[in-house]
Amino acid sequence: MKQYEPLKEEIISAGIDIGTSTTKIVLSQFSLMNMAGGTHLPRIEIIDKKIIHRSPIYRTPLLTSTTIDIEAIEKLVKNEYDKANVGSGDIKTGAVIITGETATKQNAEEMIHHLSNHAGEFLVATAGPDLEGIIAAKGSGAYQYSKKMSKTIANVDIGGGTANIAVYRMGRLCGTCTLHIGGRLIEFSEDKISNISPPVRNLLREWNSTLATGDVMVEKEIKNITNYMADVISRMLTRTMTAEDKVLLLGHEPNWKEEIDVIMFSGGISECLYQYESKGFEQAPYQDIGMMLADSLRGSQSLKGWSWIQPDETVRATVLGAGTQTTEISGATIQVETKDLPVRNVPVYQISFKDGFQKSVHHLKDAVKDAIEIHDPQQEGQNFALYLSGLPYVGFRDIQQLAKGLLEAVKQKNKRDQPLIIVLESDHAKVLGQTLVAQDSSQSIICIDQIKVEHGDYLDIGQLLQTSVVPVVVKTLTFHS
Repeated sequence: MKQYEPLKEEIISAGIDIGTSTTKIVLSQFSLMNMAGGTHLPRIEIIDKKIIHRSPIYRTPLLTSTTIDIEAIEKLVKNEYDKANVGSGDIKTGAVIITGETATKQNAEEMIHHLSNHAGEFLVATAGPDLEGIIAAKGSGAYQYSKKMSKTIANVDIGGGTANIAVYRMGRLCGTCTLHIGGRLIEFSEDKISNISPPVRNLLREWNSTLATGDVMVEKEIKNITNYMADVISRMLTRTMTAEDKVLLLGHEPNWKEEIDVIMFSGGISECLYQYESKGFEQAPYQDIGMMLADSLRGSQSLKGWSWIQPDETVRATVLGAGTQTTEISGATIQVETKDLPVRNVPVYQISFKDGFQKSVHHLKDAVKDAIEIHDPQQEGQNFALYLSGLPYVGFRDIQQLAKGLLEAVKQKNKRDQPLIIVLESDHAKVLGQTLVAQDSSQSIICIDQIKVEHGDYLDIGQLLQTSVVPVVVKTLTFHS
């Protein structure tokens, strides 16, 4: 009798982080394997992740102070792929993430979508300060620390333009916050101030300070600013920010309820604290406030109130998070049309079944109408995914009724040739997908399960892999201004 051999597969993932100061690339190899026995339904999981290539740390190439040099970034990525002996067609998943002040550049959106279309078969474009903090916390080791220890940890990822904070407890995200605090918010040329970023200019106005571009750099004046930034981080962590502090707030206020036990610093400023990178870019002399900000953090009395946990990664935390922590794997019993894959940047509309199965099926038409009004108000053909959450135990008749209700509801869409994308947390994708195809063979179906998403998330779904699963990335897409 032939011994059962579990199904295995290896795929390559890329992480590309284009930040305010620096750009980094990481290539990883994921090992996928069926963790269910031979007589059970397949359950494919990522069992191993191995980093196969790390790029040097590059200065982010800019054409002007407001424009990213797309051609230079593309060339840089291609060179790193060549060094690793990897072609863009070999990349099956991963993320291009645009971070910090770079997300405010004029051509940020154009650049990130261009790169995600050219740098790999399934590379997703992600941006947005909250997601940045979450990805950095996974790359720094803070998320993993929270799973091991029953403590609440805040990961503070400080780069050139922003400080992105993500708070975790026992592997659960408690909340996020982003501040205009970073190493390149004031820059120098020789002994003069060459640039002051708008958020710092606003702060100086609040202080009635006359400090301006062209002034001679006086260390005491600059140190006052970096000391204040360190204090703002401390008040943000305790959710006691003052009205003045909020000049440096980007987006929402701290939104966690838990008291923080320990803190971890990652990002370029963390590199100034810990100096993990022994050679290369980071040894170049700084022409900004980065080292002074690191010194202010180290000397801050208020930040000494917490234990500091040393990160696994400093300046590379976000790129490692993007390359190794963004991909999920769908269930293996799914219904997809390979001709419709991959799909990118699909908004998610949640339909909850918590009020009972019959009532929810009855309201499917109203739900899809609402989804169209939110995501495709001009009826231009923007597709969306329906996330069916809280499905109770269902029999075959219920599945037939659900399929019929969904097909009836999507007739309201203007573009009828689009795939109907359905995401389930429960293991019903195959039976629901096949029932939908049986009821209307002209309707293209992408029905996947074992994925948890939320209302307002965006989804990317990759090509069907040999193990009969698809890589899925759940994300937010926000280009802040």
